[in-house]
Amino acid sequence: MKQKSLNLFLLLLDILFLIMLFYMASYIRCSIESITLPHFNEIHIKDFSFYILIITMLLYYENIYTLKYDFWQESLKIMKSFVLGFFLTLTMLALTKTNLEYSRLFIVIYFTLGMLFMPIFKRYVKKLLYKFEFFKTKTLVIGVEDEVKIFAKELKDNWYLGQVYSETNYSSVIIVSKGLCTGQLNDYISTYIQETRELFIVPYITDINFAHSNILEYSNIRYNTIQVENKLLIKKNIWLKNLFDKIMLIVLLPLFVIMHLILSVLIKLDSSGPVFFKQARLGKDDKDFVCYKYRTMYENSEELLENYLKENPDERIYYDTYHKYKNDPRITKIGAFLRSSSLDEFAQIINILKGEMSFVGPRPYMLKESCKLGENQEFILKVKPGITGLWQVSGRNELTFKERNDLEVWYIKNWSLWADFVILVKTIKVVLNKVGAK
Repeated sequence: MKQKSLNLFLLLLDILFLIMLFYMASYIRCSIESITLPHFNEIHIKDFSFYILIITMLLYYENIYTLKYDFWQESLKIMKSFVLGFFLTLTMLALTKTNLEYSRLFIVIYFTLGMLFMPIFKRYVKKLLYKFEFFKTKTLVIGVEDEVKIFAKELKDNWYLGQVYSETNYSSVIIVSKGLCTGQLNDYISTYIQETRELFIVPYITDINFAHSNILEYSNIRYNTIQVENKLLIKKNIWLKNLFDKIMLIVLLPLFVIMHLILSVLIKLDSSGPVFFKQARLGKDDKDFVCYKYRTMYENSEELLENYLKENPDERIYYDTYHKYKNDPRITKIGAFLRSSSLDEFAQIINILKGEMSFVGPRPYMLKESCKLGENQEFILKVKPGITGLWQVSGRNELTFKERNDLEVWYIKNWSLWADFVILVKTIKVVLNKVGAK
């Protein structure tokens, strides 16, 4: 009952937001005066209420008010609802022959604002509501101890879910199948499906994202099959990713030119040497390419490192695990800033222009790291390396070499255009947090 009340409250708040959005879009359209635009005939809210109802129904159809989604998954569903709502609205206006009564620019403004600001609106609303324990859903997690700890931590850290781990008075149950035998899993399902309406099963296979998979039903034998694809090796997806890179290049190229001029001057003033550091890296199809970075080290870097390692032998052990040094004596003053802000990798836009890299992808590995990739080598080198990637937003320097590889394999198997967008947004957040912490 409590959960239904919360869902109804969130629904009413969203309707209120859609109404406020109507007045905001009307104000913006009225403020735009141009001799090339037709006169704007103001629309009354009662005339637009049917289209607000359409959007609300689409949001409800996406189960936004019945299931607890992660912020990014819910944001995608909101955007899908607004895109579909936009085309349905245009279709309805054309069919009812009232399209001339509505400003097309107003319609574009309304749906664009909705896609951009509704996820932000919902984030702040939920952050406020979930400060109160009353609105949180108590969730029991069943499975082997290590897997239960992983999920309990996620429920604690990911406040947007509005769930809290509890072994008593729970209203939803998550069963983690990894580590359980088939008999145990069936027993747990049989037991808890009678106790709660919300029962979720975590698949045993964790390196495949089943969220966007197709499920086929064989009704005669009561079996299902789940379609599994290697997402980033499908020609259509490769074309979409390349198109996304080209659009990003067009947007960022003016900024890159300005930043390049500024960074070049700072690097030259800080120490002698070239602006760029160039190094052969492993590329797509195991072909070597010259990877660009802004120089962050002194010219006699190897001599400095050799002397440092003699005095600090423990640094060799750290490097063998993380492929980085805790305190690198080779780094210049401006180089330390470039690395902490990841601006040294901004030079790799040149590699994207040359078609050797992508904005998002696996790390461009050094040639000497080839043997360390192991069984994942052929898989990872099937795609272009990226300036940023899943590992950079999932722990970065705290991850071991193997953990990075596992994340990159997961990314390739489960690629989506939305995943690239999310990684880029998270990269900005990670970079800003690291700069702010310095």
